[in-house]
Amino acid sequence: MTTADPARDDTPLFRLAALHGVATSYSPSPGRTVTASDTAVAAALAALGVDVSTPDAVGDALAARESELRERLLPPTVVGWGGEPPAALAALPDGTRVHVETEQGETRAFADDLPPGVHTLHVTAPDGRTAEAHLIAAPARLPAPPERSYGLLVQLYSLLSRRSWGMGDLGDLAELTAWAGRALGAGFVQVNPLHAAVPGSPTDPSPYRPSSRRCPDPVHLRVEDIPEFPYAEDRSRIRALLERAARLRESVLDKGELIDRDAVWELKREALELVHAVPLGPGRRAAYADFLAEQGQELEDHATWCALAELYGPDWHTWPTRLRDPRSAATGRARAELMDRVDFHSRLAWLTDAQLAAAQRTARDAGMPIGLIHDLAVGVHPGGADAWAQQEYLASGMSVGAPPDAFNPRGQDWGLPPWRPDRLAASGYAPYRRLLRALLRHAGALRIDHVMGLFRLWWVPQGQPPTEGTYVRYDAEAMLAVLVLEASRAGALVIGEDLGTVEPGVRETLQERGVLGTSVLWFERDWEGNGQPLPPERWRADCLATATTHDLPPTAARLSGEHVELRDRLGLLTRPLAEERAEAAAETGQWLSLLSRLGLLEGGSGGNSAVSEEREIQAVHRFLLRTPARLVGVWLPDAVGDRRPQNLPGTWDQYPNWRLPIADAQGRPVTLEDLAASPRLYALMDAVRGR
Repeated sequence: MTTADPARDDTPLFRLAALHGVATSYSPSPGRTVTASDTAVAAALAALGVDVSTPDAVGDALAARESELRERLLPPTVVGWGGEPPAALAALPDGTRVHVETEQGETRAFADDLPPGVHTLHVTAPDGRTAEAHLIAAPARLPAPPERSYGLLVQLYSLLSRRSWGMGDLGDLAELTAWAGRALGAGFVQVNPLHAAVPGSPTDPSPYRPSSRRCPDPVHLRVEDIPEFPYAEDRSRIRALLERAARLRESVLDKGELIDRDAVWELKREALELVHAVPLGPGRRAAYADFLAEQGQELEDHATWCALAELYGPDWHTWPTRLRDPRSAATGRARAELMDRVDFHSRLAWLTDAQLAAAQRTARDAGMPIGLIHDLAVGVHPGGADAWAQQEYLASGMSVGAPPDAFNPRGQDWGLPPWRPDRLAASGYAPYRRLLRALLRHAGALRIDHVMGLFRLWWVPQGQPPTEGTYVRYDAEAMLAVLVLEASRAGALVIGEDLGTVEPGVRETLQERGVLGTSVLWFERDWEGNGQPLPPERWRADCLATATTHDLPPTAARLSGEHVELRDRLGLLTRPLAEERAEAAAETGQWLSLLSRLGLLEGGSGGNSAVSEEREIQAVHRFLLRTPARLVGVWLPDAVGDRRPQNLPGTWDQYPNWRLPIADAQGRPVTLEDLAASPRLYALMDAVRGR
């Protein structure tokens, strides 16, 4: 990276980049612009299928692109909001004939009462030129929540009950929603991504680097709740599995062991093989057939990848060449030969879908207006099922990350292949639409991790450091229109995780379309003024307001300063410990001072630091209620004084990310049953309920 040089923007390479949405510079902070390297720009263009191998090739590609844009009547996809005609129609020559073929199969002249959907737009210019484009007709915006709602945020794997097999499962989730809705008056429960993980040992425990975002992971199944489970024939094996599951659960809850996802899956897989051998009854068989027909190619691809991964390993790049293409004849033959294994993995997807549906149904039955809030990760593992099945839509040789900033001077590489914006647009955003539809099946709301990725993503060339990346722009209007369309069809809210450095105008655009933001207390300061904590009345309304998240310290650790000590022990501090301690204490002190001035720190501690901390946590949440935020979330571990973050960015083996059960202030695991009987939890929720 170098300081920006305006003269370079007029070079053929940089002009070509601008025409393909590849950024040639970025602004890491106000008043500072950094130019992307020629190498990064050329790599991004090559990943988009543009030949930039020689100066002549760049010139030819530039001329071809300019000609294409000059001659075309319509871009591949256009957007109409709230029944209004797409802006692209205004640029058509006078006298151009326009008609629409709706997704329902009707052909009509364009009219303002076009139903929501993804239609086909046909135009014929007076000079005889014709064109067609995908027309995304979306509601103007998503409706706001009808009333303020509060709820719980939890990483499902961390929520163990005395019935789960060593990690939280969908049975636990259903119990949590039933209890939280009925006993606490909660309106929602937000969970981590439940996407299918890449198999193997050890499995990457991060829910944000999945094999597939389209299919849920069967490791979350409550095996005993499957209707065929009681009829599995080998009862002695079933009893042995249940005994092993009990030992695994006890190792976490009673012996201080970490959650072992691989061990849980090994047990569940053995049990599910026995369940799979049980014939389905006529009604269940019909329901399964309907599910297969509804899910179609996406499920078949996923199940085929799972079956092939059992033979050849979890990275499709290492498979025999003939099987690396999901549409090859060899893959078709392999699918037929492995039909029993394909059916096994398809059946698991069906069973998991059914338990997700039950959890959402339970939430609604308990009076939750929203119910489950599911989480959409930024991308998928490059060796996994989605990357294999959707190769044509992903940028080969590139990875999503983040540029250098004050917190990560070396930048970040997340190891996730990005969508190709050109292929998305050409398809009418078909894979993105199907992804959203799958996630919204059993959701009252959807959280979009790194929602800024709808606008642009930082592409890092394979083998290069994150500093050698550049931004690639997406058609944010189309991405948002698809999101609004699918969420409105599902009757769901959308929450964008818009923390950190956000491009100017992004939050305003999201708000205009009814996408809620995310506001975390410790980051809400008057950044354009004195830098002090932002008073509650100045917070935005269209957001989910929380005290912390899975990537941040729990509130108890923040208040005590233990998060600084943890980072020091792991060698993550960039400044002397005393300096970091002083800054953290000052920031916390500013917030406590504001809480005190607002009269939110109720009662004295009586010299008891534990009581004082508990009341400070209550005060933090009373503050959130003073804001106009439409949704207020309580990080479930905060309710029992947990001090350990679920994930500590910047660590891998140094810290047990994604493997910790919810624990109390002394680090003792807390079960779902314990939570439901916790006076500390009820005291916090009483504060949230305004009692």
